[in-house]
Amino acid sequence: MGRFTEWMSQMNARNIVIGTNGLEPTGKVLREPHGASIMDGPYCETKEIVGGYVIITADTLNAAIEIARGCPGLDYRMAVEVRPVVKQRPEI
Repeated sequence: MGRFTEWMSQMNARNIVIGTNGLEPTGKVLREPHGASIMDGPYCETKEIVGGYVIITADTLNAAIEIARGCPGLDYRMAVEVRPVVKQRPEI
């Protein structure tokens, strides 16, 4: 955890972190049309789980990938997903 703290501190010092949060282990999973089936979850029904997220600012996707390469979780075979965030549409 110390390496994660250090990595986050370095990004905070560069003023590129917009938001971050862990995710609670509780929630609901909706399936079928219109969410007709609602189950407790999420549970590790698959091989992957989302443990949290960090929203950063970067000029390009490649710049964000370079920042993500510093994630200590990669040394422990964790996956790090890098995605652009949908820009909010102006209100109509």
